[in-house]
Amino acid sequence: MRGTMIRREEYLETLIRLKDKHIIKVITGVRRCGKSTMFELYREYLEENGVAKEQIIAVNLEDGDYRHIRTAEQLYDHVAGQLSEEKKYYVFLDEVQQAEQFEKAVDWLYVKKNVDLYITGSNAFLLSGELATLLSGRYIEIKMLPLSFREYASYYGVSGGLEELFSKYLTDSSFPGTLELVEKQDIRMYLEGIYHTILLKDVVTRNRIADSGMLQSVIEYVFDNIGNLCSSTKIAGTMTSGGRKISVPTVESYLEALTDSFIIYKVGRYDVKGRQYLVMGVKYYVTDIGLRYYLLGTKAGDMGHILENIVYLELRRRGYEIHIGKAGDAEIDFVAINGSGTEYYQVAQTVMDENTLRRELAPLMAVKDHNPKYLLTMDHMPQTSYNGIRQINLLRWLMKEE
Repeated sequence: MRGTMIRREEYLETLIRLKDKHIIKVITGVRRCGKSTMFELYREYLEENGVAKEQIIAVNLEDGDYRHIRTAEQLYDHVAGQLSEEKKYYVFLDEVQQAEQFEKAVDWLYVKKNVDLYITGSNAFLLSGELATLLSGRYIEIKMLPLSFREYASYYGVSGGLEELFSKYLTDSSFPGTLELVEKQDIRMYLEGIYHTILLKDVVTRNRIADSGMLQSVIEYVFDNIGNLCSSTKIAGTMTSGGRKISVPTVESYLEALTDSFIIYKVGRYDVKGRQYLVMGVKYYVTDIGLRYYLLGTKAGDMGHILENIVYLELRRRGYEIHIGKAGDAEIDFVAINGSGTEYYQVAQTVMDENTLRRELAPLMAVKDHNPKYLLTMDHMPQTSYNGIRQINLLRWLMKEE
């Protein structure tokens, strides 16, 4: 496993910045995206910077060594029994949702002034309901994703060229665990394991879904339609007309369960001119394109939408709030908002054809404000500007070389 310990610098820097702040650090993200490894890297940092081993308490509730801990009381007693008032402690609770009413243990530990508390979970349930109410204003959520292309490239190097590596990144998956695997069949089996674990533990069991076959059909539909405007009504209608009758409320409940497990992300629309969020029309993106290839096979082409998915995930990593943009009749792939302002992104595989270039620029040109506007493509050409719209090579943008 040591070979795959890529330093996830942005996440690590966030944890270091928040060290000793009396606030709970919550890392959320899809299973196997690297949350436990992130904690391991951070514990190494603590030890290298003067924190003694006995001041670090780590509990992974998916580890058999802790199978006896299944309630809030058991979790609290296990940790509290190792504390003394004279020292500062760094407490790590991995997959904490495995303990019943875990939020109580988290609250009990939080009130101890000598405890710096870190928790992870693989389901949005972790920050829903009672815990969010109980800890309102007392936690920071760090949303973790599988490897960025830049992190992936740092492992392999780029001696074979960025495009070849990017193709591997898409088909072989961005999950860190795949880095150890060479054979395609082994990568496929690994992704199969991730997929079924997410489905069984985070979706079917937690949400008491009886018809896993119907759920599978909904997943395949969403995976096949990344980047397309979607609705529960449309999904239900398509499946029913195909001979699999399903109600709109059932589709909605499945989609909510899937987004809660971080296997897909839902993106709403924003009217740029009217400056308002739109109720109608959403798009979905998947947490990993390799998982999509695993599920749909080689027919999972449509490179334009795949690239769009990659850009969406990267914008999430960079901390943006993301929406699909509507400017009159034109659609902008992404409106990205952060503390510094708003940016607009259009994504295309190539714009070497003049008509394609005009079509891709039109939505950005429809926006008359002076916020940064970008056209990201796979074309190899010098950085170009069209009335202030910067065309950038997508791989250079992913590598932060733009």
